[in-house]
Amino acid sequence: MDVALAAGSAWTDPACPVARTVDLIGDRWSLLIIRDAMDGATSFTEFHRRLGIARNILTDRLRRLVEHGILDKSADTDGRRHTYRLTAAGQDLFTTVVALRQWGERHAFAPDEPHSVLVDDRGRELPELLPLGQDGAPLSAAASRVRRSRPGE
Repeated sequence: MDVALAAGSAWTDPACPVARTVDLIGDRWSLLIIRDAMDGATSFTEFHRRLGIARNILTDRLRRLVEHGILDKSADTDGRRHTYRLTAAGQDLFTTVVALRQWGERHAFAPDEPHSVLVDDRGRELPELLPLGQDGAPLSAAASRVRRSRPGE
């Protein structure tokens, strides 16, 4: 997968995986396109209808997501339209989307405000995502730290 940035661009923080991820998919439209692709959208028209995004912005975000290996683009049988599907790297973003959704459920809605709910194929709500330590116990930001890599490691 090619994760290089466009010519003339540079990583915000080259040694940080969070910064690189945000550089690649961190704008709202890219994340919402990925969310809708996970929910079955495959065509430009579907993404446009669901998101209400300007056509030029949608074109740009789809192109970038294809360039960065998040989406795969293929021509329909008539060759006039394209289908977009998540790649393995795009599918790997499922946990990220679920984490963002769950954060939003906890912090972006009033307690009694209605919102959509993500359920499994049996209709059950997904359990809360929690990072776990090596011992299986829940892990917090206060109980973790970043180990910086050194050149040559």
